Amino acid sequence: MAHAVVLLSGGLDSATVAAIARRQGFTLHALSVDYGQRHRFELSAAAAVARSLDIADHRTVSIDLSVFGGSALTAAIDVPKGRSPAEMEAAIPVTYVPARNTVFLALALGLAEVLDAADIFIGVNAVDYSGYPDCRPEFVRAFERLANLATKAGVEGRLDFRIHAPLVEMTKSQIITVGIELGVDYALTHSCYDPDAAGRACGRCDACILRLKGFEAAGLSDPAVYQS
Repeated sequence: MAHAVVLLSGGLDSATVAAIARRQGFTLHALSVDYGQRHRFELSAAAAVARSLDIADHRTVSIDLSVFGGSALTAAIDVPKGRSPAEMEAAIPVTYVPARNTVFLALALGLAEVLDAADIFIGVNAVDYSGYPDCRPEFVRAFERLANLATKAGVEGRLDFRIHAPLVEMTKSQIITVGIELGVDYALTHSCYDPDAAGRACGRCDACILRLKGFEAAGLSDPAVYQS
């Protein structure tokens, strides 16, 4: 059975990607990243998702991107709330974390090379998302080329690295529908950028709005706990 590394943030998308990879028959090695994010509840959500999907190998690596700041997720910058779809699409938002997915994929690539795993799964999405440049198909393709140029296994021809982004062109409602079919327990996931001290979602940040709209479009109720 082939091995694969899946980036598992604890959010809705990464949980769905992990379930997709499992259905495809891969032995999964989940990787979460503690990068100094303010919404650290997602890390405990990632652990819960890994357990629910019977992923035996779940690792968390720490790299403090808050040293750089520059994002509402890693610095004392207000998280935007109550934005319309037009406002979300107008510009790259302040919740963008500089080079985050590049860093995450580089870490996943290092683990994959050690494990002799040619396949890496990531839950990026370029349809219902907040305009992040590192969620686009061209970014995924470019990193795949880099992976095969920058590793011993790739240069020697021992591994042909493939970056899988199965959600990249799906709407949030489509993602949720697929996840439900695969048995994903979305009550375990955490998407909010600005939860309260108890981990309850704000319901008004971009991530919450997109999540809620996705469940509504899918004809389902979001099982996440929201602040009243």
